[in-house]
Amino acid sequence: MARASIIVGMSGGVDSSVAALLLKRQGHAVSGLFMKNWDEDDGTEYCTAREDLEDAARVCEALGIDLHTANFAAEYWDNVFEEFLREYAAGRTPNPDVLCNREIKFKQFKRYAGELGADSIGTGHYARISRCGGGIRLLKGVDRNKDQSYFLQALEPGQLDNVVFPVGELAKPAVRDLAARHGLHNHRRKDSTGICFIGERRFRDFLSTWVPPDPGPIVDETGRVLGEHAGLAYYTLGQRQGLGIGGIAGREEAPWYVLAKEMESNRLVVTQNPASLESDWLSAVGLNWLAGDVRLPLRCTAKVRYRQPDQAATVTGGADGAVLVRFARPQRAVTPGQYVCFYDGEVCLGGGIIDAYGTSPC
Repeated sequence: MARASIIVGMSGGVDSSVAALLLKRQGHAVSGLFMKNWDEDDGTEYCTAREDLEDAARVCEALGIDLHTANFAAEYWDNVFEEFLREYAAGRTPNPDVLCNREIKFKQFKRYAGELGADSIGTGHYARISRCGGGIRLLKGVDRNKDQSYFLQALEPGQLDNVVFPVGELAKPAVRDLAARHGLHNHRRKDSTGICFIGERRFRDFLSTWVPPDPGPIVDETGRVLGEHAGLAYYTLGQRQGLGIGGIAGREEAPWYVLAKEMESNRLVVTQNPASLESDWLSAVGLNWLAGDVRLPLRCTAKVRYRQPDQAATVTGGADGAVLVRFARPQRAVTPGQYVCFYDGEVCLGGGIIDAYGTSPC
């Protein structure tokens, strides 16, 4: 890559810090941008935006680069958070990090960086981009334990133009080692986990602020009432903890799992049989094909959640633009609202939103 003006999205974490470090060492004109995507001025102690900004500023000072700041909270609310609430209220389990990448980091950030005169943007994602023959392919990161291509599956192909992922070729320990050897104070900083705007608080406590409780019966697969749930929005398929139905007379002392959410009757269906959670097919809607030459039927691998090992699958066309995905082996707790991501070896082909699932008759 020729010398370019590149703005790196700085989160305060070690990955984006090393991304900026590597680009500067390559001779590019590098600066940073700290994005405020959530309005933390709500009197809580959970948002770490202020501390994140302080860490980003310290890194930029150590690297000798400028740090810009931008507030995308309004765009985040309109394009990510409102969809998050709609999905939970409808009984599904969304993934706001996928939407955040498409709507904020690779749309608003890219737009803002262009206004600042940048040629490209860089981020600390563990992914890679292949450019050959005039085409662009999104590839898995070298570190399979940290690969983040799953979270980038919803990007429009053009959003990968003028983007670099400097740490995609590295393993996480090497990233931390680089940060330490170059005196970056955050080289041991803990990786962020979970949804950014929830922080360390209990998920149900946060969600109840926006989706009011709506109690109803907890039932087993026969319809026997076992207890009461707080609201279907607060549970996800396969969930084991927090059901409050242990020690039921006449039932064995085995874990209970959420099997289904019946929206019309407001019933939460649970099971003690883990095999009941398995599905060998799903349908997906809102398909996004990063590799434009995909043809169906397609034999590939797929993931229904981040960090899941690749699963052999066949994708065929369905009604109204949906696809049907059949797995070689049953998958546990396939969850509507989550994303299924498709791969051809190293290449991320794209993905879609899980709409339905089930088990084919023998």
